[in-house]
Amino acid sequence: MQDPEHTHAAHDHAPHRDRAHAHAAGHHGHDHARGASAHRLRWALAVLLIFTVIEAVGGWWVNSLALLSDAVHMAADSAALLLALVAIRLSARPPSARLTYGNGRWQTLAAFVNGLVLLLLTVGLIVEALQRLWRPEAVEGGWMLVIAALGGLANLGALFALTGGESLNERGARLHVLSDLLGSAAAMLAAGLILGFNWTVADPLLSLLVSALILRSGWHLTRDSAHVLLEGAPASLSASEVREALAEVPGVAGAHHVHVWSLDGAEPVVTLHVRLAAQAESEATLRAVHHRLHDALGIEHATVQIEAGACIGPGQSHCHLG
Repeated sequence: MQDPEHTHAAHDHAPHRDRAHAHAAGHHGHDHARGASAHRLRWALAVLLIFTVIEAVGGWWVNSLALLSDAVHMAADSAALLLALVAIRLSARPPSARLTYGNGRWQTLAAFVNGLVLLLLTVGLIVEALQRLWRPEAVEGGWMLVIAALGGLANLGALFALTGGESLNERGARLHVLSDLLGSAAAMLAAGLILGFNWTVADPLLSLLVSALILRSGWHLTRDSAHVLLEGAPASLSASEVREALAEVPGVAGAHHVHVWSLDGAEPVVTLHVRLAAQAESEATLRAVHHRLHDALGIEHATVQIEAGACIGPGQSHCHLG
């Protein structure tokens, strides 16, 4: 039997062709997903950049706060998509001496920044809309309707281009584009009310309604990405689930020091201590633990420490035998 207090690395070093093939396929899948994500973001960025200019110029020309609000959001979205593309490129870089886990966190960081920017811009637009409620201004409803409709079509195209992405980064990009689509719809409705009833107060009122919806989306994105940056457990996996899965592994008497987090909000990472049962062989148990984590919970990256006696670090309150 090997030294029971030996700390084992994250992946078995013993030859195992099936696991090696699975990891190679996983890395290839991640590379393909990154390429598809970048392609979707580039198309969406091209569409939004063109119509940001159109709505900004048009909103200034017809004096519409709803159009200008949508143009500001589209400009923010364009910046967000550009940031997302940069994050994808950075996340493809291999691990280094300074970034031993690699660069996967760049996408989460980009999502967090995008959420904060969305919240700040929306607050600014709410302030402007409230001011216009007290002092309504004349708006050219006809051209406002045409420009808002064109902006809505552009946002639909960008939203279609982003369909299929599930990373936090792409979720953030979709939220930005969806907020623009709501802004275009609000601008169209406001234009119709101005044309039909000369109700110029509809412009700031609809801006406020859309801003409230955008605030909710921005808050969820910021909260979710902050949870990942703070090493929170993914919604799909908990420490208790890991302990329950390992309870069925032969040779495992218990698991403790279980920590679950994620680099990008999608791939879970786990570290834990495993206490050996009497007469259990450490290498065989370690291999069985990794297979169980992979097959039952889909965990690709786990760091497991094997213990035969007392918990390592008994002075810590959470060091207990499972």
